[in-house]
Amino acid sequence: MFMGEFHHSIDEKGRLIIPAKYREILGESFVITRGIEHCLYVYPTESFQNIVSKLESLPFTKKDARSFNRFFMSGATAIEFDKQGRINIPSPLINYANLTKNCVIIGTIDRLEIWDEEAFQEFMNSATKDLSDIAEGLFEEKI
Repeated sequence: MFMGEFHHSIDEKGRLIIPAKYREILGESFVITRGIEHCLYVYPTESFQNIVSKLESLPFTKKDARSFNRFFMSGATAIEFDKQGRINIPSPLINYANLTKNCVIIGTIDRLEIWDEEAFQEFMNSATKDLSDIAEGLFEEKI
């Protein structure tokens, strides 16, 4: 399970160090792709394959299914760590997530998310205002 928050810098070559505890869970090879809120999602290969299986079951005749598949899969890239525990993020993904220098890497149960630090802070400030309502809506008992 992925959890926690770490702050690291991305260098001019698009390399970002991933914390050791996350590297153990990801394994030698894993997948990075576009996330929903202008962040990047990082999945262990097996978890990514589970998502692909679900996407394959969507009818290609549905416009939303085609659009999501294009968005999600066109950015998907198999990645490995270098000797220093860094990943090299492809430039289209860096541009999509607006990654500049300071990044935040968070664990969200089944995946990592990589955010530009400023964008993550904006998200947290916005979400915190509504957190009580969000929690109530997600966790209220169904009668």
